[in-house]
Amino acid sequence: MKYKQIHSELIILLLLVAAACNIKEDKSTEGYPITPIPFTQVKLQDNFWLPRILKNTEVTIPIAFQQSEETGRIKNFEVAGGLTKGTFCSKYAFDDSDVFKIIEGASYSLMIKPDPELEQYLDSLIYKIAAAQEDDGYIYTNRTILGDSAHKMAGTERWSQVSEHSHELYNVGHMYEAAVAYFQATGKRTYLDVAIKNANLIDKEFGWGKIEKYPGHQEIEIGLVKLYRTTGDKKYLDLAKFFLDVRGPEGWEYNQAHQKVIEQREPVGHAVRALYMYSGMADVAALTGDPAYINAINNIWENVVNKKMYVTGCIGQAGGNEGFGPDYELPNLTAYCETCASIANVFWNHRMFLLSGDAKYIDVMERTMYNALLSGVSLSGDLFFYPNPLESDSSHQRQEWFGCACCPSNISRFLPSVPGYIYAFKDNRIYVNLFVESETSFETSNEKITLTQHSNYPWDGRVTINIYPEYPGHREIYIRIPGWARNKPVPGNLYHYKRTLDRQVVIHVNGIEIDFKIKNGYAVLDREWNTNDKVEVYLPMPVEEVIAHKNVKENEARFAIQRGPMVYCIEDKDQDSINIKKIVSVRSTGFTTQFEPDLLNGIQTIDFFVHSLFEEPDGSVKMDRTKHKIKAIPYYVWANRGPGDMLVWIPYKKKSFQ
Repeated sequence: MKYKQIHSELIILLLLVAAACNIKEDKSTEGYPITPIPFTQVKLQDNFWLPRILKNTEVTIPIAFQQSEETGRIKNFEVAGGLTKGTFCSKYAFDDSDVFKIIEGASYSLMIKPDPELEQYLDSLIYKIAAAQEDDGYIYTNRTILGDSAHKMAGTERWSQVSEHSHELYNVGHMYEAAVAYFQATGKRTYLDVAIKNANLIDKEFGWGKIEKYPGHQEIEIGLVKLYRTTGDKKYLDLAKFFLDVRGPEGWEYNQAHQKVIEQREPVGHAVRALYMYSGMADVAALTGDPAYINAINNIWENVVNKKMYVTGCIGQAGGNEGFGPDYELPNLTAYCETCASIANVFWNHRMFLLSGDAKYIDVMERTMYNALLSGVSLSGDLFFYPNPLESDSSHQRQEWFGCACCPSNISRFLPSVPGYIYAFKDNRIYVNLFVESETSFETSNEKITLTQHSNYPWDGRVTINIYPEYPGHREIYIRIPGWARNKPVPGNLYHYKRTLDRQVVIHVNGIEIDFKIKNGYAVLDREWNTNDKVEVYLPMPVEEVIAHKNVKENEARFAIQRGPMVYCIEDKDQDSINIKKIVSVRSTGFTTQFEPDLLNGIQTIDFFVHSLFEEPDGSVKMDRTKHKIKAIPYYVWANRGPGDMLVWIPYKKKSFQ
């Protein structure tokens, strides 16, 4: 790695000051009815997300660049650009995309903390990328270097396999996102001009009456919309819509081209491709007002949350297609649950919220962020999961890198953006979506408002929000009351709590308890607000037993443990001697919970009692009479101490052992 390690103390200091003054106007969600507060305007002060973002800056991004150098991903640009001699030297034709994603993540880090050495390093990479660009704008190092001998998935000539596996359009979609991010971070146009030149070539060659092919791996649609929002050139938006509308009806189900996108009603095929496409559809719908797009992705979303989503928020059941399987088929040991799919699930659900203002999408987003997504990167920031199963027989171990490295590079670009998911506004309405200790100042159409939030979430449900409006007046503050606090672990009926309790969510304003109405999952606080008004929210966090829908046969007579937004698992490393694969819980046993600051960087653990199963000489299985104390840990920290057995879904006996 060619740039210095950045000291945590300095980063924390700079995270608490205003964003760098050279960041360009953020138009990343232009067209949506609701405007999120960008991550550059939200300063984290919490003990959960801030350390992960710092670790991403200090460890994950440098490691990702180092791996890209060692595996030849960066050298490919040097060879393609004539800067050095050699041949294509990485594994896959789509390896260019990893470099683009890491540049995007590093650009986000620059937006938080200007760093001349990192910026200089990125400039050197951009120089190599520009050198690798062919005269007409084409960028695809595998073909530029190898010509007709390009990787078989690339085909014998340009675009010949673009609807299958070439990833020519997928790669540059990530390049557009990175180029926009770097332009916003630095104001430099070099990378943006490379992206525009490439997009102009694709616009020249693809479209109705030209090459009428769809991307085999969706992503360019998202990148083109970002180019449109940055440049104002509508042809990029039109091209994004073309790449959506040209799909179907005779295409491949694996990449969602089996039907016109507006006719699709359930998710099929490769999960990451699918969710990138649904995110692109939401973007285009926001800018064009196309109700058919919205109707399609609404129906698809309902199918996902009711029939195809894991309790951790991950999606993509099957490894064979890295994607969706039949309804209710949710295996645990063989669950694929790709890290990239969890990131895409966050992208999609956030966009659905921006379209609708419904908190159910934030419920899914939060569940995915705190569980399935964070499982994909170690606490140390240097080891990764590609799949994230819900059960392990000690065969799963975090890896330093992968031949197909889409997940580590995706993590590196996602984590810096986390603060941008906390707050949003629409006209005179302010949304508080996530509970993270933070501060933000933003301008609505009417005024400037500052909010501060204090909490120890996700371990504690007490949240304090202070409001500092520019002037006293009437406003609506919408505070999300999570489904998990209202007897709904997730939207839909795929999972439910064993117990239906009268959970008392309590809200005080300036020390006085108030009555409130819930609308679309939000407590609506509609009143006159003055400077330093204080809102205190109490979200009860009992330990809950989650039961799966009866059609999920894999989890019949099993339960999962949840507390607040966190799903728990049990690992063999936390148990004294009992084999966790041979336990059964008597569900009348109570739970105790405690915070352990010295365990796995500080986590809330849960203790409960189980019995052990044993086999009699006649082959029958019996349950012993001894109660064994067992410890559960949050799912996202599993496998941080090496491989071992792990369970999310715990077997139970319906009646106490007699």
